[in-house]
Amino acid sequence: MKFSQIPYERPDMNIISGKMRTLVDDFNKSDVKKQEEIIHEVNKLRNHFETMFSFASIRYTQDTSNKNYQEEQDFFDSNEPTYSGLVSLFYKALVNSKYKAELEKKFGKQLFLYAEMKLKTFSPLVEDDLKQENRLVSEYTKLMASAKINFDGKVLNLSEMSPYLTSSDRETRKGANEAKYAFFVSKSAEFDRLYDELVKLRTTIAQKLGFKTFTELAYMRMARGDYNAKMVKYYRDQVHKYVVPLATELRVQQAKRLGLDKLKYYDESLLFKGGNAKPKGDEKWMLEKATKMYRELSPQTGEFFDFMMKNELLDLDSRKNKAGGGYCTFLPEYKSPFIFANFNGTLHDVTVLTHEAGHAFQGYCSRNYEVPEYYSPTYEACEIHSMSMEFLTWPWMKLFFEESTDKFLYEHLSGAIIFLPYGVMVDEFQHWVYDNASATPQERKKQWSELEKKYRPHRDVENNKYLQEGGFWQQQAHIYQTPFYYIDYTLAQVCALQFWKKANADKVTALKDYQVLCNAGGSQSFLELVKLAKLNSPFEEGCLEGITKEASNWLHSMDQSRLN
Repeated sequence: MKFSQIPYERPDMNIISGKMRTLVDDFNKSDVKKQEEIIHEVNKLRNHFETMFSFASIRYTQDTSNKNYQEEQDFFDSNEPTYSGLVSLFYKALVNSKYKAELEKKFGKQLFLYAEMKLKTFSPLVEDDLKQENRLVSEYTKLMASAKINFDGKVLNLSEMSPYLTSSDRETRKGANEAKYAFFVSKSAEFDRLYDELVKLRTTIAQKLGFKTFTELAYMRMARGDYNAKMVKYYRDQVHKYVVPLATELRVQQAKRLGLDKLKYYDESLLFKGGNAKPKGDEKWMLEKATKMYRELSPQTGEFFDFMMKNELLDLDSRKNKAGGGYCTFLPEYKSPFIFANFNGTLHDVTVLTHEAGHAFQGYCSRNYEVPEYYSPTYEACEIHSMSMEFLTWPWMKLFFEESTDKFLYEHLSGAIIFLPYGVMVDEFQHWVYDNASATPQERKKQWSELEKKYRPHRDVENNKYLQEGGFWQQQAHIYQTPFYYIDYTLAQVCALQFWKKANADKVTALKDYQVLCNAGGSQSFLELVKLAKLNSPFEEGCLEGITKEASNWLHSMDQSRLN
């Protein structure tokens, strides 16, 4: 069914609650065969609610100013915690079933491990707090979407500013950055208030659930079953040791290419004096190229992308009042992924399309699982699909960038390396924030500034007071919306770089391993999926050192003089 034809109805929570409670009661009194049947019925009920939830969320992000969409988003913000409570009743019955061993054989052990972790994240005691958390997150989304920046004789949103931020004219870049950050300065008090309320609220929720800090609860929310904060710290240290020096070297080379003595913060987005690589056509043209690319990549990816195009499952253009960023979500009842993005005429259009298509392809491959938990894996595993797709499509980048393809490839790989220190910095910042929940907004900003010196020692914010005082992180939506969802990108990036290395040696084998990974969906944990895809764990000693060396060799082999 095409997206425009999907019928929407607001779920009746009384009906949902009554059905779920009846099913759980029956489950607790039934034999194993009947329990299997009830699991099927529970999954149908969940799929309906979650389809309506995803649909309403898509509509809201498509136009945050629409009153009807806002009302539906408010409904789900208020009722999602109640729904989570109902799912928790099911999880509790599931893990306490006397037929657990038989059910594990039927549905897989990952469902039960996931349920056990999720049970630790909910209690009726925190239901109202969770509703308030949702409301604050939606308030942040709306605040970001409200940006109206006067620049170049136009009124632009944050996404529409991107072409100016990468302009080959330095004064334009500087002016665009100043205009962008003027918006954040004007709303800084609101951003501070929102985050302060979220940190204190999440800490309260964690303590009510029996956790010492929200950090512990966050790891359970993220269903991190096979690694912990200690392993993450070791991984961050490896990034600091092996990746930060290469990232700093790349920034020095960038300054030389641009003919600058010193790279300023507003220069960072421009990699080449003659301008960054840009796709050579508009959205319609790019979709034609993408269709050709995915049909040639493999029969499976061709079938997938044709399905997405036929059923109107991509919303890519940037519009007024459209929420920023990009995402992929899933509509369970229609077995359909949905891609949301904001094209702005930069190379970001290609990377966001291939990135979100990686998520969507995995969802398409996993669409027939019986268990909703298996439609997609935990976040860090999800990001392997997206980031690896960016690299697996390298042979087709000439379709989009033509004579600028080498510039794109260089920027893409160097960007992956430069991103890693930033990604772990965001993670270390959040660990500090929730370990110091009573800190003031000013203390949080000071901590961010200290981490900047550690992970981005090359960065020069010149006289931008907002950045000097440590406000940069307020534009990183994940910090507000999905706390601790960021180290995931870096773990996945390390895995994606391994796929890049594989594809350079043997494209057929790389694609085969990638397909196996996508087919597995969320049926296994992160480290199990990494092993299934024949990759090295990012937590293993030598993994970061090896992949950094591989990327460094490729980047150094590129003739810098040809890139301008």
